[in-house]
Amino acid sequence: MQALFTTLLAPLAPVFSPESGHFALALACVLAALQGILPLIGLRRAHSPLTALARPLALSHCLALLISWACLIIAALGDDFSLKLIADNSAINKPWPYKIAGLWGNHEGSLLLWVSLLSLYCALLALLPCQSPRHPAGLPPRLRSRLLALLGIVSAGFELFCLTTSNPFLRLWPVPIDGLGMNPLLQDPGLAVHPPLLYSGYVGFAVPFAFAISALLDGRADALWARYARPWVISAWALLTLGITLGAWWSYAVLGWGGYWFWDPVENAALIPWLTGTALLHSVIVVEKRSHLQSWCLLLALATFALSLSGTFLVRSGILNSVHAFANDPARGLFILALLGLYGGGGLLLFALRAPNLLPPATPSFTPLSREGALVLNNILLCTLCAIVLTGTLYPPFMQLLFGRTLSVGKPFFEATTTPFIIPLLLLMGGSMALPWRYAPINPTLRRLALPLCFTLGIILPAFWLFPTALAASVAVLALWVISAALNDLIMRFYTMPPEHRGLSRLPRSLWATSLAHIGVGITMLGLCGMAGSQERLIEAQIGTHLHFGGHDWALTALTPHHGPNYEAVEAHIIIRRHDAHGPVLATLEPQIRLFPQQGQKILHVAIIHRPLEDLYAALGSVKEVQTPQGQNTYRVILRVHENPLASWLWFGGIIMAMGGVLHLIPARRKRRPACA
Repeated sequence: MQALFTTLLAPLAPVFSPESGHFALALACVLAALQGILPLIGLRRAHSPLTALARPLALSHCLALLISWACLIIAALGDDFSLKLIADNSAINKPWPYKIAGLWGNHEGSLLLWVSLLSLYCALLALLPCQSPRHPAGLPPRLRSRLLALLGIVSAGFELFCLTTSNPFLRLWPVPIDGLGMNPLLQDPGLAVHPPLLYSGYVGFAVPFAFAISALLDGRADALWARYARPWVISAWALLTLGITLGAWWSYAVLGWGGYWFWDPVENAALIPWLTGTALLHSVIVVEKRSHLQSWCLLLALATFALSLSGTFLVRSGILNSVHAFANDPARGLFILALLGLYGGGGLLLFALRAPNLLPPATPSFTPLSREGALVLNNILLCTLCAIVLTGTLYPPFMQLLFGRTLSVGKPFFEATTTPFIIPLLLLMGGSMALPWRYAPINPTLRRLALPLCFTLGIILPAFWLFPTALAASVAVLALWVISAALNDLIMRFYTMPPEHRGLSRLPRSLWATSLAHIGVGITMLGLCGMAGSQERLIEAQIGTHLHFGGHDWALTALTPHHGPNYEAVEAHIIIRRHDAHGPVLATLEPQIRLFPQQGQKILHVAIIHRPLEDLYAALGSVKEVQTPQGQNTYRVILRVHENPLASWLWFGGIIMAMGGVLHLIPARRKRRPACA
């Protein structure tokens, strides 16, 4: 495959050279600046030709960055080690998919990916039809031009940052014969997809940010504004959900420690905007349906993008110690801090000045016992969780900066402080869908919730018997409450339809999407509760060793060498039998220790069998040659095995949540008009 790529792309290399890519990046920066300036001048002067330039400039801007990426990919596949980025992150013997994925596994390439994804959002916004008699639901042309201009200003700042302090096209001299290779931990299919998904979520919140700035400039954030903004909020939230889910899976399946979330500062930096983004997702629905919470919704849109930028700053400034963070560079940190102050601080300043002048809601006020009231409480709990995680993440670096004290805030703090807010959040999530807008009479609401309430009360005792701790059992009961309430809402809506029109496909798509997302949350929480009962055993074993663990017999049957494309490995063969050594074979696991000679680094390659109710997980710690009492040479290994209940439910729930968001984005089918006689 590598030879085929080389043959096909070799004729393109002189045209799509690194210099061409560098020029395309510089051109993209200029086009982004023009995209940000000219349409705003046109809007200010009511000059239609200048305003109309937003669309072609956005498309040209995106095309320039795609050309820049094409040049970089051709250089990577052609092993052009004269580029510092490729020399530091690639090697001749590296498989070709990782030569491409390695381009964004570093600071310079990931920043280029960041701005490229933002340009793709601009291009998508430019390609969507404007409001017209043929497309009555499209964006008004003036609004689209303003949004593209605001996004152009954001893009120009980051592309200038990319060119000045983080240039991916820097040359090396003398040219090395081979590259240093990619960090072996990143040589995984999940890591090829994780950064693009995560950055798509981060960058996607730039569009709601632009909508919020536009609303503040116009002095109105009504239901129509919310209808335009909501799909962009949902798409960014769904992509960020997938990115976080895939990152947790990578931590679980690749790092070899048996867990999925370490409360690492950079993990938290992704969770923080997800929490405010979830609050934004719910508040924009209130604005669309009831025209309430306009100012709060705008503040959340501004804060979510600012927190996404803060995460970018924390990862790249070097102030956080994390396995995910890039190398320390004060110049880069100061530049990103300046951009954060310009965009985040500028947006919040505009909010402080213009939010009091927003038009008041035209609909009557609501009572606390209503769907609006439930969504307000939902927002309060989510933002409180965000504040807790943000405080725990920033407290150690601030203490070190101000007082020179080295502190560590880890899992015990975060679990102790977030759990008291997760429990009422789950309780609220289950009940809110049964509440009507504006006012909810108590008795009819309880009747609508009778079925999930009875189900939840009935599973309390089984949950306390099945789950390892009272806390895990309590959260599991609430997770099942959320799932049953979501299903109950679908059932209630189905049976309230007229019999002649009754059908699952006739239920509103928004109802399906909301129910699916809530079911995904419940499944994820069940996975978390199951993982609380994980069991681990660490033993020193040799060929023929049997371990009875988790109701299964684990037998180490062989150790064999294994040769990969750019590594050497020792592979263990473990046979798992049900009950005891004479039971039926349940699974075979083949964990490895891999040595990457080019980096001189050993990593664990774990083996996992995913089952509906548990994961069976094995990792090798070390291998050493020893001599038996009979004088024969054999091998001893450090073997770590885990039994992780409901582990797969974590990833399944995250995917279901994101699917709920995607379903929201699918337009409803238009009813066919009867033909005229």
